[in-house]
Amino acid sequence: MRMGKVMRYVERCMELDSKSDGRGDVSGRLPAAILFDLDDTILDDSGAMESCWREACAMGAAKLGSVQGGELWAAIEKQRNWYWSDPRRHREGRMDLRAASRRIVQTALSELGVGSAELGEEIADRYRDLREERLCLVPGALETLEELRARGVRLGLMTNGSAGGQRAKIERFGLARWFDHIVIEGEFGAGKPDTRVYEAVLAGVSANPAETWSVGDNLEWDVGAPQRLGVYGIWVDVAGDGLPAGTNVSPDRIVGSIREII
Repeated sequence: MRMGKVMRYVERCMELDSKSDGRGDVSGRLPAAILFDLDDTILDDSGAMESCWREACAMGAAKLGSVQGGELWAAIEKQRNWYWSDPRRHREGRMDLRAASRRIVQTALSELGVGSAELGEEIADRYRDLREERLCLVPGALETLEELRARGVRLGLMTNGSAGGQRAKIERFGLARWFDHIVIEGEFGAGKPDTRVYEAVLAGVSANPAETWSVGDNLEWDVGAPQRLGVYGIWVDVAGDGLPAGTNVSPDRIVGSIREII
């Protein structure tokens, strides 16, 4: 970040911390319960996204011979941004990420006038395979969960996505043992920001909103929607860019990583 952006970010964090009530006291006081997001909060899900796409595009470009990897990536990025910008497509796509990636790549190839449906699937599948290979824990995530449990905080997990995909992540990294209750969109039948999700997790951890924090990287799903129920919202600013211009969500606290909440 440039110095001006850094200063604005620091000032915003100080402003939010100064607003802290008892639930958000940064002196070490913790709530009865904390509701966590999974992707890009506990797991580094998208940190390698661009490198995975570029590697898959390089493979595809080598097979095509008529376009460069960078050109293919630019076309895919355009389609990707369009695809995920619509809430309905987003809901459908996150239920089958591999199918969504195939659609994005095939549309990009069509716009470039090159390739085939088969090559589109190959590029998309290579991308998805790389994303799964490079998925990892956020540094300090397990230590944070362990410390919170040791201090008696009840923990809930709420994550959007397919039942199989999200449950596989939880099992792969042995996360279930840390949580009193887990809600996965594909299992539950609804996803964030549906109020039923937060109500279900709150009931699962036997906590009321006034004694609960919600922590995650999505401003609306993990902060704004829980706040409307009376939950203290902590935004994980993964990119470190500060609040986006025009947002209507005002987090109670901003952190760069969940390690900072204790």
